[in-house]
Amino acid sequence: MVRLRPLTWTLVTILLGITAYAVLLLSGREMVDFDVYRTAAARAVAAQPLFRLDDGHYQYKYFPTFALVLAPFAWLPKALAEAVWFALSVGMAAWFVRMSLLAVPGRRLSDNTLIWLSLLLVGKFLLTELACGQTNLLFGVVLLSAALAAQRGRPLAAGVLVGAGVFIKPYALVFVPWLAWACGAGALAAFSGVVAAGLLLPAAVYGWSGNLDLLLGWYRIVTTSTAHTLLGHESISLASMWGKWWRPEAAPLALIAASSVAVFAMAGAAAVVRRRVRSPEGLEYAALALIVPLLSPQGWDYLLLLGLPGYMCLVDRWPDTPWPWRAVMVGGLAVTSFAIYDVMRRPLYMFVVNNGVTTLGALAIFACLLRLRWRGLA
Repeated sequence: MVRLRPLTWTLVTILLGITAYAVLLLSGREMVDFDVYRTAAARAVAAQPLFRLDDGHYQYKYFPTFALVLAPFAWLPKALAEAVWFALSVGMAAWFVRMSLLAVPGRRLSDNTLIWLSLLLVGKFLLTELACGQTNLLFGVVLLSAALAAQRGRPLAAGVLVGAGVFIKPYALVFVPWLAWACGAGALAAFSGVVAAGLLLPAAVYGWSGNLDLLLGWYRIVTTSTAHTLLGHESISLASMWGKWWRPEAAPLALIAASSVAVFAMAGAAAVVRRRVRSPEGLEYAALALIVPLLSPQGWDYLLLLGLPGYMCLVDRWPDTPWPWRAVMVGGLAVTSFAIYDVMRRPLYMFVVNNGVTTLGALAIFACLLRLRWRGLA
C-alpha cells in the first residue's frame, strides 16, 4: 500500500495543483488542447458541426459523444472552465500514480522510492499534459481501471471501461484483442454494448441523419489531417520515424505496416504467455499503452505518460536486469524522458527529434518491458 495517508495525499495534490496552475498562469501559456474540447462541447450542445477543416491545427478528432460529455465545461466561463479542468487533471494524476503502483506485482522497492523515480522519468510528459489541458490522464485512469478490474475477476466492468475509453481516445481500440483474450466473450459483449450506445447517443441532439454525418465527418478528419504532422518534433510514431528517414511522401507503406504489425504482435505475445506470472494485467496494460504513440499517426511523445505502470515495473526490476539490458533501458530513457532542448542543447536535441531517435528510444523501453514478461519477472 502507498505509505502516504489519504489526507496527506489530498493535501499534497492540492498544493501541487495550485503551484502548477500558478506557474502556468505566470508563463502566459494557454491550455490549447482543452480549448479544442471546450469548443467542440459548445458546438455539440448547439447541434453544430464538430469537424471543420477551417479549425486548422486545432481540429477536434474524437467521437461526438465525448463532446457531449464535456458540455458542462462549455457552460462555464473560459477561465473557470480551465481552472476546474486543471484541478481535475491534477487529481487524476495523483489517482493514476496510485493505480500504477497497484499494477506492479510483487514490488521490491519502497513505494515512495518507486513513485518519485518513476515521476522523474515521466515528468516531462506529465507537465506537457497539464499545460496543454489534454485528456490522456483521464484515458489512462479509465484503461488502467479496466486492467485492474480484470485482475480482480470483473470482466464485465473491464469491458465497459474499455468501451468508455474509446470515446475519450479512439486509441482504446488497441485494447480490444487483449480484452477478448484475457476477459472472454462477456467482456467483449459489454464493450460492444457501450460502443454501440456511445455511437448512437449524439442522435438525441443531431437526429439520425445528423449523427451519421458527424461520424462520416470524423472519419474524414482522422484520415486526411495527419500527414502534415509526421515530421513534428514531438511525433514518435512508427510512421513518423519512417517519414523522417525517407520523407513523408516517400515513406514506404509496407515498412510502416510491417513494423506496426510486429509491435502489436509483440504486445500480444506478452498476453499469450501471461501464465508465467501471478498478476499479468498491469504489464499487459503498460505494453499496450506504450505502443499507442507508436501506432497512432499522431503519436506525440507525451503519450508515453500512459505507460507509467511500465516505467514503475522497469524501475522496480532494475536489480534483476543484466547490464546489456540496463544499457538499452538507459539509452531509451535518455532520448525520450530527457529529450529536452535545455538539457541536450540545440545540436543534439535537433538530431534526436528530427531523425526518429525518440521512436527508437520508445521501442527500447517497450522491449525492456517485454523482457520482464518473458523472464517471468512481471
